[in-house]
Amino acid sequence: MSILRVVSYNIHKGRSATGGRESLADLRLGLYGLRPDLLFLQEVQGRNQVHGSLDAQHEFLAAALHLQAVYGCNAVRAETDHGNALLSRYPILFHENQDISDHRLEQRGLLHSVIQVDDARVHCIVVHLGLLASGRMRQVRALAERIRRMVPDNEPLLIAGDFNDWTNRLAPLFVEQLGLSEVFAVAPQGVDEVYRLRRKVARLRQRLSWRPGEPHIVVPTLGINGHARLTPPPRTFPAIFPWLRLDRIYQRGFAVRRARVLHGAPWKRLSDHAPLVAELELP
Repeated sequence: MSILRVVSYNIHKGRSATGGRESLADLRLGLYGLRPDLLFLQEVQGRNQVHGSLDAQHEFLAAALHLQAVYGCNAVRAETDHGNALLSRYPILFHENQDISDHRLEQRGLLHSVIQVDDARVHCIVVHLGLLASGRMRQVRALAERIRRMVPDNEPLLIAGDFNDWTNRLAPLFVEQLGLSEVFAVAPQGVDEVYRLRRKVARLRQRLSWRPGEPHIVVPTLGINGHARLTPPPRTFPAIFPWLRLDRIYQRGFAVRRARVLHGAPWKRLSDHAPLVAELELP
């Protein structure tokens, strides 16, 4: 049995959400305190020829956290580029970046890695989907096709990142077609008391505001017993006052011991997104 601490975080190219000051050094300290085994990072600058302190951010963080790192470059500019990165405490056996850009104004990719955890091969896919709903649907279909082609049903799978899916419309594809579960939907009830209370308040507000004939915007996800349960992902954006539910961690083949979103200091100063943390048990 192995326990993995998984973090998903859009790091906003190493700059704070307010004022745009460099936050990479403080971000390194914050992540170090989390003791992650796997880091799914989005908006990582692999190259910055203007500000050397923001160059090769995946390597900078990996060295500080004593992790291996792979980087998938998606958006290339004259003096910079950025994309997704996976940092791992476990050996990385394979990685490949797949271009899923829907149009030339938004360069997006899937960073697919395979790591070795004891005797198990674990597939890890870092995603950052587009801003247009139609584009996100096409990108998720490309992701689904890749999973069916390259991920055996008996091998554990983690997909994490910035889905930009604030209405949770993509959940049925992950849950029903790919057999995945979102970690907050299957985490034990009552583990994170603050999140449990916030979720109850959110459900009450939804019931009070719903009118007959209006569609519900919360999509059912599968609970740990296989039954559907209405559990929206947590609010992660903007970090200073979280309102939109943009970030997700989906899993298959694990037991979820705990899931939480990190609000407040120092996280609200480090990026425009709040990070997600999940403790997963691999049988």
